[in-house]
Amino acid sequence: MQTQTSSGPQDSIRSLLTDIENFCRSYDMAETTFGRQAVNDGKLCQRLRTGKGITINTVYKIQDFIRKKTTLSNPLSVTPGSAASLIRQEPRSHSHLAYLTPEKTDTSVSNVSSKKRPFRFYDNRQKYLGFVNTCDEKWKVAERAAHELSHVQPVPPALRIFDAGVGDGSVLSYLLRATHQKFPTIPFFVVGKEISLEDVRLCLDNLPDRFAEHPASVICITNLFYSEAPWLMPGNIDAAAALNWHEISLQGSSAQEYGEQLKAIDEILVDGWEVKVSEKTGNPRYVRPSVLVIFREDSRFLLDSVIPRRGQVSGDYDLILAAQPWRARMSAQFKAEKVLAPLVRSLGPGGRLLAVQSAGGDPGMELINLVWPDENPFQVNRHELLKALKDKLGRAASNYNFNAASDNKSIMKYEMKTLPNEILGGIGTSTLFAAWNASTYVAQIEDDRLQPAVASGAYLEATEKVLQKHNGIWFNDETFVISRKRNSIAHGASHNSSASGQLSSGK
Repeated sequence: MQTQTSSGPQDSIRSLLTDIENFCRSYDMAETTFGRQAVNDGKLCQRLRTGKGITINTVYKIQDFIRKKTTLSNPLSVTPGSAASLIRQEPRSHSHLAYLTPEKTDTSVSNVSSKKRPFRFYDNRQKYLGFVNTCDEKWKVAERAAHELSHVQPVPPALRIFDAGVGDGSVLSYLLRATHQKFPTIPFFVVGKEISLEDVRLCLDNLPDRFAEHPASVICITNLFYSEAPWLMPGNIDAAAALNWHEISLQGSSAQEYGEQLKAIDEILVDGWEVKVSEKTGNPRYVRPSVLVIFREDSRFLLDSVIPRRGQVSGDYDLILAAQPWRARMSAQFKAEKVLAPLVRSLGPGGRLLAVQSAGGDPGMELINLVWPDENPFQVNRHELLKALKDKLGRAASNYNFNAASDNKSIMKYEMKTLPNEILGGIGTSTLFAAWNASTYVAQIEDDRLQPAVASGAYLEATEKVLQKHNGIWFNDETFVISRKRNSIAHGASHNSSASGQLSSGK
């Protein structure tokens, strides 16, 4: 039986997903595993996030599964009397589940989850999407990365690029367009690291045009750690033996054809990009080490020496982009050891690594300090990072040049975009929300600290004050470059010494 309900569907679907997410985090269970065990559907959460409908029987199965598994004194429950609030709307192009959490739903699962698992700010995808869709940071980062191409001198068989946090692929897509303009006839070997399934899907949507414009391209997407990804090989022997390696050879000659073929590999993505949560750090870690190798079939002969073979990737990158690859509050030593050092070791002779991180000293931080006067999330600047990296590299540091640059050259400003005269003509609520979301996202303010500020309403007054003072809002990133000397001795073999934790921000 499928009955309509007038309850708010968007809020309701979030309630059901929140219940599932909290349960999975509390029991360290992947969402795909939950779906398979609860209702024999590994894509359950994926379908709900894309607006698919669900029947009351399926909801009962989900709740019954949670009830049986949980050991809490007041387990989540669904009573027969609430059945009307659990039934989906009739299917349509953007159907939503109208699921309502019972009025006295116990929040113990969420509380237990937050105690058991360290907070990871970038898990909040809504904040991430709100930020990237209103601010032009990705565009600015891509422009800055493209400037490094003037220093690149590729050697056969290909120009080699590594993106240390590919995200939705928009930065990589821009960079590849700029690279094609400068090197239109040189084969490209590109590796993008990304652990988020949603971002991998978005990234693949950005790639068809790149294969159409530059046929001599090999693009690899992987979920491996920073200590592994540049070489497309896990450092752990057991993980290496279980490496999930897929070659996708694209047929045809048009971006439309390539796009359809990349959409058709979704089952590979769902299986390969399943994650579990680290009990120690709260960061997501891959369940299966996975690599996608994508190229055009009609260019296979030309790319024979470029297409990677399992266990035979040398690193030797001409350009590495590391934009926001860590949480701001992590120590300089942690960032140097877990992220920068392995990336630097994968540079080829003359190769360059461009790093980008938030710097503060902007209206966004001014807004944060109006609400939290003592807040200071950006405590490790580029100079401290480079010093920590030199210490970590030891004698090998002599093989590299470290360029922190002056503030005039290093600081990169990006803005939240608004309509003309929107600030002076009266600030709309949506603009206030967008500015507040961007500021708290950049400063990485935890949700439990946000709630009191939002509940009091003080954030709206503070946001409006900053917007009017500066006629908008902007943020500062700082950049620095590490380059390998052309006559230096290669020492990238040490990448397999250990598998570092997954640190990617998704930003």
